[in-house]
Amino acid sequence: MSVVSATADNLVSSHDSAQLRRSTRNRKRVRSLVFHLCSLALVVIVLYPAVWMLMSSFKPSSEIVGNVSIIPTDATLANFQKAIEGIGGVSFWTFFTNSLILAVGSVVGITLSCSVSAYAFARIDFPGRNVFFALMIGTLLLPFHVVIIPQYIVFNRMGLVDTFVPLLIGKFLAAEAFFVFLMVQFMRNLPRELDEAARIDGAGHVRIFRSIMLPLMKPALVTSSIFAFIWSWNDFFGPLLYLKRPDLYSLPIALRLFVDQTTTSDYGAQMAMAVLALVPVMLFFLVFQRYLVEGVATQGLKG
Repeated sequence: MSVVSATADNLVSSHDSAQLRRSTRNRKRVRSLVFHLCSLALVVIVLYPAVWMLMSSFKPSSEIVGNVSIIPTDATLANFQKAIEGIGGVSFWTFFTNSLILAVGSVVGITLSCSVSAYAFARIDFPGRNVFFALMIGTLLLPFHVVIIPQYIVFNRMGLVDTFVPLLIGKFLAAEAFFVFLMVQFMRNLPRELDEAARIDGAGHVRIFRSIMLPLMKPALVTSSIFAFIWSWNDFFGPLLYLKRPDLYSLPIALRLFVDQTTTSDYGAQMAMAVLALVPVMLFFLVFQRYLVEGVATQGLKG
């Protein structure tokens, strides 16, 4: 009887264990299904504006306003033709070239000036280093609108308004504290034994920076380049404030020209130019995106 009772208990226990495993698997499947459905819904919400813009670039202007359908009923490429022809006697390629000059200039200025400043803060001991670094970080808390009027007055008195200089000079003077901070944090994570070994070999700060630091800073430099390119390419307020001549306008300003409150607005050409303006940013990001996570992750590291 005891053997039969033990066998029955084992069968019941095995049955309960199998039922428990099935219940656990079902719960995991339900959680996985809910997670993937929520992720899919989030992707749809995030990508919907981009998809709507892309589809609207193939619609006539009359079909864009007041029509909630994404798929165009009367697809046309005329919008892209109008966008490339430009507006106000200025072609799309002029706007594109202006945006490219500002974006590439920002990338070059930020990578050069901010990397040198970051090396000074991270590797050179000089009086007041911590104070100056704290003041630089404090500028991140200063609203842009607080300094824009004094800056405009200074540039206007210097005769630099209606040129690219006000939009680029700060990039070459390490005025972007975010990028300096990012590179400082990256350098602090690099071993100082590299510097000491180079000094034993007779290398100075210039040689150490050029031959040791710059090659090791590639992730931080690429990350800074990506952000600098995208922010400059999408900048609207700066060019709107300092550029007066249409032949100096960047693409964000050119997009505004297609919308006129007093006359007819060409929304189709505006959507087409927006799609064309998005292509360089996407290509730039796709080429360098493998460095992005590695570079951004260094912001919170301490040496």
